[in-house]
Amino acid sequence: MSDMPIHTDAIERHNAPRRGDLEADYDALGAKLARRGVDIAAVTAKVSAFTVAVPSWGVGTGGTRFARFPGGGEPKGIFQKLDDCAVINQLGRATPNVSLHIPWDKASPDELKAKAEDLGLGFDAMNSNTFQDHPGRVEHPLSYKFGSLSHTDPAVRAQAVAHNIDCIEIGDRIGSKALTVWIGDGSNFPGQSHFARSFDRYLDAMRDIYAALPADWRLFSEHKMYEPAFYSTVVQDWGTSLLIAQALGDKAQCLVDLGHHAPNVNIEMIVSRLAGAGKLGGFHFNDSRYGDDDLDAGSIDPFRLFLVFNELVDLELTSGDFRPAHMIDQSHNVTDPIESLIRSANEIRRAYAQALLVDRNALTAHQEANDALMASEALKEAFRTDVEPILARARLDAGGAIDPIAAYRVSGYRTKVTAARPAASGGGGGLT
Repeated sequence: MSDMPIHTDAIERHNAPRRGDLEADYDALGAKLARRGVDIAAVTAKVSAFTVAVPSWGVGTGGTRFARFPGGGEPKGIFQKLDDCAVINQLGRATPNVSLHIPWDKASPDELKAKAEDLGLGFDAMNSNTFQDHPGRVEHPLSYKFGSLSHTDPAVRAQAVAHNIDCIEIGDRIGSKALTVWIGDGSNFPGQSHFARSFDRYLDAMRDIYAALPADWRLFSEHKMYEPAFYSTVVQDWGTSLLIAQALGDKAQCLVDLGHHAPNVNIEMIVSRLAGAGKLGGFHFNDSRYGDDDLDAGSIDPFRLFLVFNELVDLELTSGDFRPAHMIDQSHNVTDPIESLIRSANEIRRAYAQALLVDRNALTAHQEANDALMASEALKEAFRTDVEPILARARLDAGGAIDPIAAYRVSGYRTKVTAARPAASGGGGGLT
């Protein structure tokens, strides 16, 4: 690592006046947890080892179908995106890997790998894109307006399969070990598509993609109840995603995006069911109020995020080789994307830390005794615990910032890149 976006001396200057308060808060929490039989150092070590990938597209300003209002200093390509991702990891120390989206991030694999290594970053799961057309790219001459992997035209399906295989080949060269496939295929009117034939075509196409996987890779199928197809989607729920993973083989698993479900769905139970079937591959973390809002993780319903991690920690303790992929998937319409991603990574770690504090023996005893109130209280006791000193200590020990958002604002990074990067145009709907 040569030229990091923020100098380490600046981080240390930020931390210096805050160290004393953190030590006092950490010691006080440690004493409180010790009375509950919890070793704070052991929890801190687990939190330090827990990481979540950031999405390359997340460092740009998002938008809605009505408009997009770009912020200053938006990254213009994958190499500038990696610079921004490095800032997030420098300060928060929770996001050492980046998930790429092809063809948005398509570049020389050798240059991608060199740039990432220079910034102390690696690469997580690859993401293909057959939910929109790509004008000007010779490898995508056909339109996905009426679908991709399930399209009625075999030529369109072949193009979509070839794109996914291209993602695998790029990912294999940069150190990725997984491919996430989400499609926008579906219908907007009753009768527009034949449900069974569409699904069969999808499965046939996915089998071709699966056959191209390296031996040590995984293939994640991602479901979504609606949008952009509002009457039906080909992969509409976790049950269909499970059917896909079971039909394809051992390397196929399901990816759970927290915003891709019907309102009020019990996501933590879905997590348990998929894990029980051996098909829980990973997560796209975000939050929602109405649907697939892609809001900052933990910003609306932090208790639900905690309940998801309660299941994950239980599985971590009872399963030998449990390795779900963790990634953030958000759209930042009115905030600085770097700040939102720093905060989201911290909130995800917070939910993990709180779940580690659940008294599993007491919870099991209450469950076996059918004591609903005390079982709920066992969860609430962990959720109500302020674990911020643990999170801050984990950041500090890894060379990050005690207060990463404050350190980011003081660093002047956004002002610097705003001066160096051409202003983005706005006004159109959706993401650029």
